[in-house]
Amino acid sequence: MTVSVTPSEAAGAVLKSDGERLWQSLMTLAELGATPKGGVNRQALTELDRQARDLFIDWCRAEGCQIRIDAIGNIFARRAGSEPGMPAVMTGSHIDTQPTGGKYDGCFGVLAGLEVIRTLNQHAITTRAPVEVVAWTNEEGCRFPPCMMGSGVFTGELGLDEMLARCDDQGVSVGEALDAIGYRGSDRVDLDEVKAYFEAHIEQGPLLEDTATTLGVVIGALGQKWFDVTLTGVEAHAGPTPMHLRKDALVGAAEITLAVNRMANEAAPHGRGTVGVLTPHPGSRNVIPGQVRMTVDLRHLESDALEDMATRLAEVVAEVSQRHGLRAELTPTADFPPEAFDETCVKAVRAGAEAHGLSHMDIVSGAGHDAIFLGRVAPTAMIFVPCEGGISHNEIEYATPEDLHAGCNVLLHAVLDSAGVAARAEGGQR
Repeated sequence: MTVSVTPSEAAGAVLKSDGERLWQSLMTLAELGATPKGGVNRQALTELDRQARDLFIDWCRAEGCQIRIDAIGNIFARRAGSEPGMPAVMTGSHIDTQPTGGKYDGCFGVLAGLEVIRTLNQHAITTRAPVEVVAWTNEEGCRFPPCMMGSGVFTGELGLDEMLARCDDQGVSVGEALDAIGYRGSDRVDLDEVKAYFEAHIEQGPLLEDTATTLGVVIGALGQKWFDVTLTGVEAHAGPTPMHLRKDALVGAAEITLAVNRMANEAAPHGRGTVGVLTPHPGSRNVIPGQVRMTVDLRHLESDALEDMATRLAEVVAEVSQRHGLRAELTPTADFPPEAFDETCVKAVRAGAEAHGLSHMDIVSGAGHDAIFLGRVAPTAMIFVPCEGGISHNEIEYATPEDLHAGCNVLLHAVLDSAGVAARAEGGQR
């Protein structure tokens, strides 16, 4: 016998996921590619990635999920709802890692989604819409650029044929690697099958820990504009050449670096400015640098502010170059617009935090995530939990079992809020 319940009754504070089960799943997955320093090296489409994919599918099938694999290798594990014609509420992330990655980046989002399904099964809750957990292919992009490849192909932001042809530094293509591990699928999954998408993730930054906050309600993602800058002056002897007659490219680069940091600070709280690479030539201690190649990474949550930062960068490069007698080249290399997540999905995440009595704050994502591409085609939101020291993409990456459990509980609430609850079997556990 079943009894009808509301989403709030099913997803209230009394219904929680199994934190120990979630933790053990994360630790088991982390054994595949474990490194001596406690991290994980499980790069996309390797044999270790195949083993992790197989394990994930085994776990999902044990919960009665239907498995589909598309042409770029994305894995979709669907738990049926009472209204099979409804689009699914999707949740997930990725299980590939950086060469010196951690146990939680991406993997938490996938296994938290699996834990949601396990919890629904354990409590015999039937949702109206299907619930689908997704493991996206090659989110990291460290073996095969670009990052967020699987979700990019799924949403149409990246072309399938072009991505299948991308090669690693050994000349192996994505298509060849998918074939080698047996994960070039043929199932079709359409965009209109997505009712909403939620992604749980470690913050990968220090804000939540710094403010002693358990949960980040992610309201959007920063837009990004990347540039390569080349400044060309004249190499000259460091001794005989007086200061006022120099054309020192490194001095110009230093001024641009300071300007990038200044404009980001002036665009607070969402402005970001980074010079990540700065290479002087010829790199000799007694030669004035005649050329510098540098990168500039600008980010902001608001499109107009990001455009203003880019305009100011061009003005700074031109002014500094003219003043120091340099020739400048400013080349755009990436342009991702800011992403504002869906208000209804964000409210569902916030309500989940409140239902479980968790401290929470609105936060923006400064990093790229699969949710950014999903947010362009379907209602989307993200859930952040703290990571120790804000450190990620590192073998010492760490999140506490308690914070991971809290994030999973909020994900459970948000998924149920969006999927709706048709019934719960009488006598099911609470």
